Amino acid sequence: MIGHKGSLLFTEIIGVAMAAIRANALRSFLTTLGIIIGVAAVISMVSLGEGASRQIQAQIEGMGTNVLSIQPARGRMTGGIASGQARLYADDAVALRDNSGGLLKVAPETSQRLQVTYFRWNDNTEVFGTWPEWFEMNNMRLAHGRLFDLGENQGRRRVAVLGAEVPNNLGGTPPELLVGRSIQIRGVSFEVIGVLEVKGSSTPWMNPDRRVYIPLNTAIYRVMGGRDNLGGISVQVPSPALMDMAFSEIDRILRRQHQILPGQPADFEIRNFADLLATFQETQQTFTFLLAGIAAVSLLVGGIGIMNIMLVSVTERTREIGVRKAMGATRLNILFQFLIESLALCLLGGALGVAAGWGGASLLAWRGGMTTAVAMNSVIIALGFSAAIGLFFGIWPARRAAKLDPIEALRYE
Repeated sequence: MIGHKGSLLFTEIIGVAMAAIRANALRSFLTTLGIIIGVAAVISMVSLGEGASRQIQAQIEGMGTNVLSIQPARGRMTGGIASGQARLYADDAVALRDNSGGLLKVAPETSQRLQVTYFRWNDNTEVFGTWPEWFEMNNMRLAHGRLFDLGENQGRRRVAVLGAEVPNNLGGTPPELLVGRSIQIRGVSFEVIGVLEVKGSSTPWMNPDRRVYIPLNTAIYRVMGGRDNLGGISVQVPSPALMDMAFSEIDRILRRQHQILPGQPADFEIRNFADLLATFQETQQTFTFLLAGIAAVSLLVGGIGIMNIMLVSVTERTREIGVRKAMGATRLNILFQFLIESLALCLLGGALGVAAGWGGASLLAWRGGMTTAVAMNSVIIALGFSAAIGLFFGIWPARRAAKLDPIEALRYE
């Protein structure tokens, strides 16, 4: 019976607290505005970071953990040569392919933004020269037509494979109708032999769906004026267990190609995509902690605002508190009432902030073309932190209300 009375009393306290919030609805909303803005900003930013994180992670994992990237060394002296002069050449890719004993699958890369024309439509597009192996290594699949082969690369044939978004930029021609037709790259006519499926992009400046792919030798000798230095070389080994052996083979072959003596620093860098993924995850974690810090500051400011309003509320309702105490309310009852008001305000602000943040993330995805993903753990943390702020900043006003002398409170005007 005592438990039943206690539950009824607690329900009554909650009802009184909610009635006080409803009686000052506008002030309650303005009080929670700091919490709403803080939580909404954090949810939107975290969802943007989470969306980019998932997309980049999917792309790196899609290439597999047995893929290496070779890049010209940057930012230091390499073998007595300034880093800006470090180069990789098409002959380096040939040497890696021919001298690794079948250990390495090689795909050199070179690219340049050029004018691509189809009838009266034209677009400034990234033209990407590579070997046929590149498509398999990067899990690129055909939607229409076919890919170019090694013979077309050796013969410097003028054939092109289009990324999924290129047809839209060339007058919106249906992709299947472009196959077999001609486009002009820098005024040179190319036959479209295939269109790829949508791959997706993690960054607007490196989108495989907006590229025009042509054979490497064609790119070097027919489009780029004989410039045979590469942007990089992708290398794939049969399994992750052979990664260390692949590192040694690449280092040995390229040092011999570039005539770098043992002990001298190399003018190239070998990067493991698995290491890149680990580095990215660490960076993402740091970014998340930074956002959490911003969230903490935003919610702290909102919590101080709630504490100020609750202190004003205690002063305004001094006579009401005196009446309740005169009718038998204990200090604990009064303490709970004001704590519940503070907690309810913060939770309400947190919930509205989550809704606003979720809507902002959806708007960024819809109108801005960005990839967003609202993680449930960020929602739970935001609501939990809002509740903690409500309890922490509600204690002082609640204790002040609970300590009021009922006689003095009844005399208060």
